[in-house]
Amino acid sequence: MPSNDARNLLQTAVPTAAVGALVVAVSGVVAGGKGAIGAAVGTVLAILFMGIGLYILQWTAKTLPQLFQAMGLMLYVAQLLLLLIFVAVFKDTSLFNPKAFAVGLVVATVVWMAAQARAHMKAKLFYIDPEPQKSEKSEKSGSSS
Repeated sequence: MPSNDARNLLQTAVPTAAVGALVVAVSGVVAGGKGAIGAAVGTVLAILFMGIGLYILQWTAKTLPQLFQAMGLMLYVAQLLLLLIFVAVFKDTSLFNPKAFAVGLVVATVVWMAAQARAHMKAKLFYIDPEPQKSEKSEKSGSSS
């Protein structure tokens, strides 16, 4: 993974994990051990889905740049639908508190998106390709008559 991609991942995953830890602590106090487990599962799931999505999006940008925008839109819709499916599947579970799971999932997803937007805005990326250096040969301009 190139350094810019790794930096982007680091700038999004670290704040998400930090806020996720805070949500786990609050859920543990409010809903007990099952609440902490639910929030932890939700946070890890969001980081996993968003991290895989970021990797796929960066791969698409490098290999198929003409599909980048469409792939980005499709990827975010697919991620949100998959997360919604996980919330629906685990809404009646007794393994953990489903409300804490949903809160951890939503908070981690929102923090990831905000951190990703911030990382993209702070990145110093060329939006145009700089011109290559011209050869030392002088070029004639105009007609040569």
